[in-house]
Amino acid sequence: MSRSVDTRRIVELRALLDRANRAYYVDDRPVMSDSEFDELLRELQELEAAHPELHDPNSPAQRVGGQPIEGFRTVRHRVPMMSIDNTYSIEDLRAWHERVVKGLGDEAPQYVCDPKIDGVAVGLRYENGSLASAVSRGDGERGDDITVQVRTIRAIPLTLHSPAAPPPAVLEVRGEVFMPRDEFDRINLARTKAGSPQFANARNATAGTLKSLDPRIVADRGLRFLAHGRGEVRGLTGVETYSVLLERLRGFGIPTSRHTSRCRTIDAVVEAIESFRIERSGVGYAVDGMVVRVDRFDRQQDLGATSKAPRWCIAFKYPAEQGVTVLQRVDWQVGKGGTLTPRATMTPVALAGTTVSHATLHNIEEIQRKDIRIGDTVVVEKAGEIIPRIVRVETGNRRGTETPINAPQECPECHGVVEREGPKIYCVNPECPAQFREKLAWFCGRGQMDIDGLGEKLVEQLVEAGLVRHFAELFTLKRDDLIKVERMGEKSVDNLLAGLNRSKSRGLARLLAGLGIRHIGSTAARTLARHFADAGALMAATQEQLMALPDFGEITATTLYEHLKSPPARETFALLDAAGVDLTSREYRKAAPATTQFTGKRIVLTGTLKHFPRQALKDRLEQLGARVASTVSKTTDIVIAGEKPGSKYKTAKDLGIEIWDEDTLSKKLPE
Repeated sequence: MSRSVDTRRIVELRALLDRANRAYYVDDRPVMSDSEFDELLRELQELEAAHPELHDPNSPAQRVGGQPIEGFRTVRHRVPMMSIDNTYSIEDLRAWHERVVKGLGDEAPQYVCDPKIDGVAVGLRYENGSLASAVSRGDGERGDDITVQVRTIRAIPLTLHSPAAPPPAVLEVRGEVFMPRDEFDRINLARTKAGSPQFANARNATAGTLKSLDPRIVADRGLRFLAHGRGEVRGLTGVETYSVLLERLRGFGIPTSRHTSRCRTIDAVVEAIESFRIERSGVGYAVDGMVVRVDRFDRQQDLGATSKAPRWCIAFKYPAEQGVTVLQRVDWQVGKGGTLTPRATMTPVALAGTTVSHATLHNIEEIQRKDIRIGDTVVVEKAGEIIPRIVRVETGNRRGTETPINAPQECPECHGVVEREGPKIYCVNPECPAQFREKLAWFCGRGQMDIDGLGEKLVEQLVEAGLVRHFAELFTLKRDDLIKVERMGEKSVDNLLAGLNRSKSRGLARLLAGLGIRHIGSTAARTLARHFADAGALMAATQEQLMALPDFGEITATTLYEHLKSPPARETFALLDAAGVDLTSREYRKAAPATTQFTGKRIVLTGTLKHFPRQALKDRLEQLGARVASTVSKTTDIVIAGEKPGSKYKTAKDLGIEIWDEDTLSKKLPE
């Protein structure tokens, strides 16, 4: 063929295959068989190979996957990907509705119900209609750049097309990547034939696939995608509700659920949930609930969010599937704080699409309360369809050979002394190797020291190789030592060393949150960092000073005081200091004066704020002594209003409450 003929055919094939993908994944009306699609795709691949000058990264032929990549890059979400609160009863759902109505000033909103897919949340960023990046949820603040992997998923358009309107400058689409059941079964059958272990469930298979460094593996796994939200958006006009957003996304060629329903009342929401309860087994992929959200975006903004989840949205989870099996043994596992947690091993049982052989027993009091014994026939379920747990014992099946489960008298790992505090049992040996492995993995995590490239498997390898026996030894690792660790290439070693160097400057709050000190999580660590300038000042604190801190009770203060005075704790800080880790507090340097004009004021934020990120502003006001509330009442002192402030603004005016715009706020805030 001539070049011009080939060029026309390439353009024609790209358009045909794009339309076929849209018809299959968005419209649910296939226009060609799989074999026809594959034949046309092969033809396109051959033509593009013959004409490399016509290469287009957004061509359907480019989805097959390129060469393996060397690793993942961590990316910060421009808009955090928050989690959603769960509820398991209609009564709790109605109680949530009442809170929403109250938060909106007794205005009853309209809702949208969306199936809750049991997949992997990702954010797709389109710039001027082209897929620019894809990022996993990660910890909600940051995730992995999985653009190379996502580009191989046929359900996700590489370019947006809409005859109604051009795509916006920036459109970040939030959604779920998942594996259909037939694909999951196909892959597990192939793995069995190849002698490889089967995947436990479709969600784990999806997560593992997206973590694969070889995009060709992702291309072969048949992953799908359905959109359920937005992140950063610029240039998208006329979209004031979630239901309209879904219509626009479908118009651009982005798949959304065909089981979404718009409900005018909470009764209609309940009806939609009950109706889909029956349908969900036939959708072809794992669905564990229904997400209910306020439809209007301005009302969502009025309701705001807690530190963990939005108030305008909730996930109703369907009751967990149950199975019957036999408890064979109980092992006690040692956690990062020395907590001994009982883990049940049972005869394998099929449950919610997975084979379950282990379950949590929580603590010794839970075991005694349920009278669980070795050899018992037990009913097990997956709580939230994720974590298996034993619900009850079928005591009528007992034969008299069952044996009671006793609390351990020593640590199963180091055989050291254990102590009991209420229902919990602790190993009190600070040198316990099991504790250190768990603590070190926690220490390296994103919410703590955030050391790129240092996951649980590598932590275990470093400990087993004797390279790290103390937190501080992480920061004295040498390149030659790491090269010897299994599966660590030179580039991975260099990336890890760079990540370790960056993590030295995280500051006191992150360090304290990472050390695994009993009762000291991220919130308590920030409180300590606000009141003590560095680790030295903290170690010099009296027990009375610690007890006087906000939300520090006697148990927390006493436990922390005793820990800080112990030789191992003092040695830890000394070694970290010698390794170059920053032990000073950023929060202390930013601390507000003892009293400000904001001290004791009850403040409400409403509307779109142009110059202040909402969470950052809330944190700043609270540092200055204010209390930031979500609803306007007679006790409100100030309302800070941005653009389109909604019902809170009107309520404030009616009550005669002082209202500030952003300019006024800027003038009032101290330098």
